Amino acid sequence: MQDQILYEDNHLLIINKRAGQLVQGDKTGDESLLETLKHFIKERDHKPGNVFLGLVHRIDRPTSGLVIYAKTSKALSRLTQMIKNREIKKTYWAIVPKEIVPKSQRLVHYLKKNEKNNKAIVFTKPTDGAKEAILTYTIIKVLDNYQLLEVDLETGRHHQIRAQLSKIGLPIKGDLKYGAPRSNQDGGISLHARKLEFIHPVTRERIEITAPVPQQDTVWSACEEGK
Repeated sequence: MQDQILYEDNHLLIINKRAGQLVQGDKTGDESLLETLKHFIKERDHKPGNVFLGLVHRIDRPTSGLVIYAKTSKALSRLTQMIKNREIKKTYWAIVPKEIVPKSQRLVHYLKKNEKNNKAIVFTKPTDGAKEAILTYTIIKVLDNYQLLEVDLETGRHHQIRAQLSKIGLPIKGDLKYGAPRSNQDGGISLHARKLEFIHPVTRERIEITAPVPQQDTVWSACEEGK
């Protein structure tokens, strides 16, 4: 567990989540990172009572990368507000097919969650029950069969990056739900929460964390070379 911790102080814990790990419990009943981390901290720090740990934001189970947990209630309430105010800048990397598209583009769509299949339906115009979804992508590397996008989120909608990129013909590698032709070996998708930038909610220092891409994946390794 220690090797997944990229930043820790008295208030925050930032993890590099592996594809397939749950950030918090769900209906599957599988153990979540939240519970694993509580147990890890309890043993590591020899804490006699319960460990406080609050989830600040979520990323999808098949996605890898940065997740923030709060170790104090003060940090949790402040970070939650910062998320609402869009004061935490999140940058993602996504591996997509090598299709001809603009090098950089701001995408504006309207997303509606289909509860039955846990999928986002994408509309190009305002639609009843759909929420505005905005992101900007830039192609930062081109490989033989794929290209690497850097994605900056302006909004945080359900499956937003996956759905919006699929809508323009760029389904994320391994993402069968949104049109990829085949799955990845690890069962995850090639979407990685790469960087977080924000002002520490308590100390006020500037925090900038970058997460290494998944190891033992040759396409990810090729993407990270020289970056």
